[in-house]
Parts: sequence; structure tokens; C-alpha cells
Amino acid sequence: MKRVLITGGAGFIGSHLCERFLAEGFEVLGYDNLLTGDERNIVHLFKHERFTFYKQDVTNFIHVEGPLFAILHFASPASPIDYLELPIQTLKVGSLGTHNTLGLAKAKGARLLLASTSEVYGDPLVHPQAEDYWGNVNPIGPRGVYDEAKRFAEAMVMAYHKNHNVDTRIVRIFNTFGPRMRRRDGRVVPAFIDQTLHGEDLTVFGDGSQTRSFCYVDDLVEGIFRLLQADYHLPVNLGNPLEMSVLDFAKKIIALTSSKSKIVYRPLPVDDPKVRQPDISLAKKLLGWEPKVSLEEGLRRTIAYFQDLLGQKG
Repeated sequence: MKRVLITGGAGFIGSHLCERFLAEGFEVLGYDNLLTGDERNIVHLFKHERFTFYKQDVTNFIHVEGPLFAILHFASPASPIDYLELPIQTLKVGSLGTHNTLGLAKAKGARLLLASTSEVYGDPLVHPQAEDYWGNVNPIGPRGVYDEAKRFAEAMVMAYHKNHNVDTRIVRIFNTFGPRMRRRDGRVVPAFIDQTLHGEDLTVFGDGSQTRSFCYVDDLVEGIFRLLQADYHLPVNLGNPLEMSVLDFAKKIIALTSSKSKIVYRPLPVDDPKVRQPDISLAKKLLGWEPKVSLEEGLRRTIAYFQDLLGQKG
């Protein structure tokens, strides 16, 4: 039986990955220090005979008994609120955490898949963003702790691949949403949904003309699963190329929730990307992958999840 270690296993994407690999017949080890993860995301897996959870900080030395097929390194604060409040921890998990997981992969002869991000492109001067674009990042700005942690992690993964022959993969994840996002984690989807369900006005930064693209978590997990099986070690974008402005997105949330909320405007945060749209040509060619879940369907499922959390459903 193949065993996989998923760091950040109690997080938003990590918990969905734990479910997927269990469904595929793997034994799953979930590591999370619960800094931003939540045991409630995986509590339903605790009785599964092939799932084991460890409260573990991967910036410290990690050891696993027995064989490992793969390590999926998803541990990291990932929302603006988190990495602005936890800048040192964000840098450490991108550097020390990546180093430790790579060392474990080398020792076990395991494959390692790094969760990188579209934020490595910074505030892009190229649109849409393809994997051969090097980015436009401010290393000393407030977002630099996350952007540069991921850029460093990619560099370290490539170094271990080239110098130690570690079998590696890198996924650059664009905006992803779905159940198990935290209500107030600072990302636009949970922020807007939470505001509408509480009857609050929706906060749009700047004039709302900045664009984002939103991929439903099930689609992302499918792409990650395929990438792990593929024989390709360079970065691969995964995301939904359907691009829309933040203002239009706010209006869509209001419509889907039948909310009477209004839109209020606040100053644009420093280094907030003006555009964000993945070029997924490589993923289509290499993995035969593209998103299947429509934005509307994904949002309905996510809104229902938040309604359940608030006791507003049924």
C-alpha cells in the first residue's frame, strides 16, 4: 500500500487532499501544527484505518517510520491576513519546512510535490501568466514574506532535484475556493460570503477593477493528483482561466445569496496584484486537465457550507 505524507493536512486544500488520497486507496499521514489549520476539517477522517494525524511543525526536524511514496508539502499560511500577522512563520515554513520535507524525501526515496502559488508572479507585467514568466515581486513589501517564501521554496526544490536526484513536482496554485475556507481569512471568496450572510456591506478594495480567477477546490485537487503521477519536474499552473473583476465578483455573490448588502470601497492594499489569470496550456497538454466545476456551482456549494456553519440552512 502506498503511503503519502501531506503537510498542512488540516488546512483548506490539505484536508481535501487527504480525502482524495484515501479515496484512491493510499495510506495518508497528515501533518499540521494547527497554526492556521483546523482539526475540524479532518475530524471525520480520524476513524479511517488508513489515516493518521500528527500535530507537527515541519520547520522542526521530521521523521517518519517506514516507507513513503510521496510528500505533498502544503504547510504554510496562505491568506493575506495570516501571512501579514505571521511573517516569520511564513518565511520559516517556506524555507526550513521545505528543506526538512526535501530531506525526508531524499532519505525515503519519495516523490515530493511542492504547493507553490500564483503569488510568485507578484503584480504581473505579463497577462495571462505562463510558467516561463519570472514575475514582478517586491521582496521587501508586506506581501514579500509569502511571495519570496514560495519563490525560495521553488528554488530549493529544483536544487534538490538537480543535485540530489529527488523526484519533485511544483504546482503553482491560482485563487482556489470551496468548503473549509475560514470565514475571515482575508481572501475575497470567504470574505464576501461571510459579509453577505451577516447582512454586512461587501468591502471592495480600490475601485474593484483588479481581476481574479477562481478555481473550485475539487478541480484543483484533481489537477494535483494528476501532476503527482506525471513525469514532469518544472512548475505547472493550476487554476481557472475565467477572469473577472473583483467588483463583478462582489455583485455575483450578492445575487447568489439574494442579499441586500451594498458595496463599500476601501483603499487598495500595498502591492495588491492588478490582474491574475493563469495560462493553463501546459496543464491541458501535460495532464489533460482543465476546470470542470462552473463558478456558479462552486459558489453555491461554498455558500451552502458557510450557511451550515452559521446555522442558516434548512
